[in-house]
This record gives sequence, C-alpha cells and structure tokens, in this order.
Amino acid sequence: MNAKLPILNSLALAGLVLFGAFLSGYATENDRPPNFIIIFIDDLGYADIGPFGSQLNRTPNLDRMAAEGMILTDFYVASSVCTPSRAALLTGCYPQRIDMSTNERPGTANNIVFFPGEPKGLNPSEITIAEMLKEKGYATACIGKWHLGDQKAWLPRSYGFDHYIGIPYSNDMGVGNKNRNYPPLPLMRNEEVIEEEPDQGLLTKRYTEETLAFMEENKEHPFFIFLPHSMVHLPRFASPAFAGKSNNGLYGDIVEEIDWSVGQILQKLEELDLDENSLVLFFSDNGGTASRDTYQVSNAPLRGRKGTLFEGGFRVCSLAWSPGLIPPQSVCRELTTSMDLLPTFARLSGAKAPTDRIIDGKDITPLLRGDPEAKSPHQAFFYRRGKDLYAVRSGPWKLFVKSYRWGNATVPAGTLYNLREDIGETTDESARHPDEVSRLQALAQASRLDLGDGPDHPGENIRKAAYIDLSEATTLTQRRAKARQ
Repeated sequence: MNAKLPILNSLALAGLVLFGAFLSGYATENDRPPNFIIIFIDDLGYADIGPFGSQLNRTPNLDRMAAEGMILTDFYVASSVCTPSRAALLTGCYPQRIDMSTNERPGTANNIVFFPGEPKGLNPSEITIAEMLKEKGYATACIGKWHLGDQKAWLPRSYGFDHYIGIPYSNDMGVGNKNRNYPPLPLMRNEEVIEEEPDQGLLTKRYTEETLAFMEENKEHPFFIFLPHSMVHLPRFASPAFAGKSNNGLYGDIVEEIDWSVGQILQKLEELDLDENSLVLFFSDNGGTASRDTYQVSNAPLRGRKGTLFEGGFRVCSLAWSPGLIPPQSVCRELTTSMDLLPTFARLSGAKAPTDRIIDGKDITPLLRGDPEAKSPHQAFFYRRGKDLYAVRSGPWKLFVKSYRWGNATVPAGTLYNLREDIGETTDESARHPDEVSRLQALAQASRLDLGDGPDHPGENIRKAAYIDLSEATTLTQRRAKARQ
C-alpha cells in the first residue's frame, strides 16, 4: 500500500498481531447462525470517513468499527455506478454475467442504471443472499434504495426479503429533478406506495428506526438486514438534528448522520446481546462524486471518482465488525469484493451457496478471521462499464486493455500500473514489465470469452435478466400526480 494512504495508523498496525484467538470463528461453535447486516452507502468517497483518513467528517462510530474490527483497503464493487453494483452484491456475480450491466429504457440519462418504468429487472431465478439465508431460517429485510427493477414483480420481496421499506431507485428520480420529467418519487412498504415525494431529510433516520425495530422483532432467530442508504447520493438532505452541524457543509452533515445510524445499530446489537454473533459490514456502492464549492468529497489517494474506470470508481472504503470473528484493529490489504459476501455468508451460516451456476464471488472467511497466511482468493478482478471490458487487476498490477478517456486525459490500451507502489495510477510500467502485460492480457482474453466485451462479442456464460415489453412497463406513481398527505 502506498505510504501516502492516510488510513494506516499505529493502532491498526498493532492489531495485526492479535490473530490467534480468532481463527476458529463462530459459525460452527454456536447453535444459532450469525446475524448479518450490510450497511451500503450511495456514492461515499474512499476517504470520507475517519478510518480512511477524513479530517473533515467526524465519524466516531465508524472509527469504533475499525478499532474493534477490520479495515479492508482493497475492497472492490463490481461497477462504478448504482444498479450493476447492487446486482453484483446480492447475487455474488459480475453484473455482466446476470445481464444487469445496462438498461432497456430509451432516452434515459445513461444506458446503464435503471430509471422509473424500467422494462428490465433482476431475474427472479437468480439466487440472492436473502434467498440463500431464508433457506437456513433467517428473517430478512431490505431497508432503503433498491434499484434493481421497479415493476412490482421485481421488488425486493420477490428475491427473498420478508420485509421492504425504501425507494425503488435513486433519490434524484422524482419531480425535484428539473432536468427530467420523472413521476413523483415513491416511498414503498413491500409492494405498496405509502408516500409520494417523501421528506428526504428524514430518510436516514426512518431507515435506521426500521432497522432497529426489525432487529428487536427478530432477536430470537438469525436475521439478515440489507440497509442500502439513499444518501449521500445527489440531491443531498440531512435531518434537522444534523443539518448545519458538521465542518464540511451539507455533505459532512449527511456523513455524520450515517455515522450516527451505524452507532445506533451497534448499540442495539449490544443491548440484545447479539454483538458477538453478528457480522456488520459497511461500504459504498461506488466511489464518491465531484466536490462542490460548499463541501469536499474525497476519494484520495485514488484517481477518479464514481462512474470512472479508475480506482476511485471501483475501490471503496470498507469496514467489517464482528467481535466473535474478526480480530480488533486489523487491516486486510488483500483484494476482496462485494461479490464475496454471498459465499462467505454461506460458509459462516452453514447455508448452501448455489452450485448449479457460476458464482464469481469467493469465500473470504480466512481473511476476515485475520489468518496471517490468508491470501486473496481472486486471480483477477475485471473493471467493466456496460458490456465493455476496460481493465484487469491481478496482484498489485492493473492493466488497461482498452483505451479510456476521462476529462482531458486518455489512458492508452496497454497501460500498466503497480497499485501497491502507485495507488494514484500515475506511472505507466508496461515498458519495464512486459511479462506482466502479457499475463494480464491473457486473463482479460479469458474474461472476454466468459463475459463478453462489447455488443459484438457476447460472452459464453451469460444469464438473461427479466424483461417485459416497453409498452407494458408502468411507473409506481403517475406524472403530475398530487402528493399524498
């Protein structure tokens, strides 16, 4: 890891010696399988929380998670934008494998994420983390932003969730967006719209309260909570309790409210005496967006941001907390991904991961336990946008296999970076390491055959998403509808 990366401190390094007592794990020692909580933030920058170097945003509860758990420095999501990133997390698959890397509604702001009235959704035949855990007796809830299809047949309860409350897509897809003619933003409970254009300043608080209530109601048996916050996605809102209180404008207010939410969840686990039999993960769905005059969003020391093919798009701040499993003050520098959670949860819970289909995620339990001999289970990680393959990482090396332009800069195909020594992707090492270029090109070619590369080169191992005719697709609310009281 580059010495300039601000996250490593003496406290974290000291924790690396505390492995021995944690190598057994809790899944096989307790009668009750562990609880799992995924706290999934929308568009949070890599360095926007204390454990990853923020000096602006106060995050004492996330600092606690890091001190009592693990910082994952090389944790990746499978896309640098919303919909495909979420699909990959829940299914353990690259979004291209499950046909969730593009949308099907013409005339949208981009051709990747889903918009209101989308005639495409995650195929209900896919097995999600929630469905897998339900087979093991888990209570399951999705609380927050869904964004995997807004037709009623493609809402969370069709994918293993017992309970759902939240918005079905991004919070800018409502009447407040003056650039688009969207219908009112719906707040859902299960399959019903309970509010139109809800007060977004209260969403973080409401999601937190729903989470705490679900934990209380299901304390007697294992539960899985997927908490995909609507914030810090634009437009941004904080509750009155946090608005104007931070040192980083509205953005800092929201980050600090999310930190409060994390603290409420950790406290509830302790109150219920479930903390030593629970695993809580915190990370973003992709990198942060651009800063504004009134606040700073930081992906430092990474290059790029949300939507890019650089590290700032795909590598996200990530914390894991589990007093019964993870050694405190530990740091994992191995390559891990959001796709790894499905097979990892399977192992820890004793559930059965799918064996009738390709799953791209790998079991990272040894890494979470802090096993000093554990290595990344991934030979490679692939950076894709839509159906196109742009880059591949293996070990410390990242190779751009397709020319990529961002702003005024162009990265030519064949550019090689050493991410251990050059996390900011500044220096091309291809001339000095032609053997690594050849090795990564071979990995990229295998991925092209598997998952495709562009519309003219389909992959051999793709599973189709769910589709309906565009004429049959409806929106959950109607344009110019009067808001419900």
